Amino acid sequence: MKPTLFVLAAGMGSRFGGLKQVEPIGPGGEAIIDYSIFDAIRAGFGKVVFVIRESFGEAFKEKFDNLLKGKIEVEYVYQELEFLPKGFSVPEGREKPWGTAHAILMGENVINEPFAAINADDFYGANSYKVMAEFLISSDNEKEYSMVGYKLNNTLSEFGTVSRGICETDDSEILTKISERHEIGESGNAIAFTDDNGIRLPLTGDEIVSMNFWGFKPSLFKNLETSFINFLKKNIITPKSEIYIPNVVFDLIAEEKAFVKVLKADSPWFGVTYKEDKPYVVEKLNSLIENGDYPEKLWH
Repeated sequence: MKPTLFVLAAGMGSRFGGLKQVEPIGPGGEAIIDYSIFDAIRAGFGKVVFVIRESFGEAFKEKFDNLLKGKIEVEYVYQELEFLPKGFSVPEGREKPWGTAHAILMGENVINEPFAAINADDFYGANSYKVMAEFLISSDNEKEYSMVGYKLNNTLSEFGTVSRGICETDDSEILTKISERHEIGESGNAIAFTDDNGIRLPLTGDEIVSMNFWGFKPSLFKNLETSFINFLKKNIITPKSEIYIPNVVFDLIAEEKAFVKVLKADSPWFGVTYKEDKPYVVEKLNSLIENGDYPEKLWH
């Protein structure tokens, strides 16, 4: 059974200032998401599922329905505030989405096979899809999940600080811990982050970080639903509370319901966090095209 690519595209990109998921990046007007799907098809994925907001559903369908026809199966699911488990309703004043774990839960009715979950606006590199597909096809343990790790130094922006989840593994490359680090950026000739006390602390740049490229089994959905219900019981009245997929994964690890293999892909990563990042991303893509990694016109 071919794995599925699940694309988290419901965010509007507040720092970027627009619908950056379909922002033209490539020479033929391609977005980063085009390259992700292209790489996934080459790696052997059989279906792509987009989780989006209903407000821009038509824009997504207009772009991808014809573009991907005959290339890969396509499904759309929606993430909206009111899509809650039975017995819960949106509290007055709530505007913020419920988070990435809620977004992934929206795929429960259309995904019955192993799947990878990615951010729509991150370029993960062709080899990352290859190693992820190989894992999803070969792993037959419903408790075994995975994530692709990247070197911190290769995931920074020249135009502002970033937040990253820094990973620790055991000798078998099984994930043991993710530490969230915020305001990561260059401080002089070094890389540093700001801790909870406002103090700048150093990093080497060689740390392995999670860029939210996860590999899951369908067993995740039942666990996600339980986690989301527990989250709502405690946090539904907090206006900006969110449930993030890394937190759910670590709860499952602690409960011995899952373990996570960290995959090394040695792929380039880049993304458009800030508008100023776009020329850099265009330059990197052009370099990959010149190197023969991608055709100049991606879909022709």
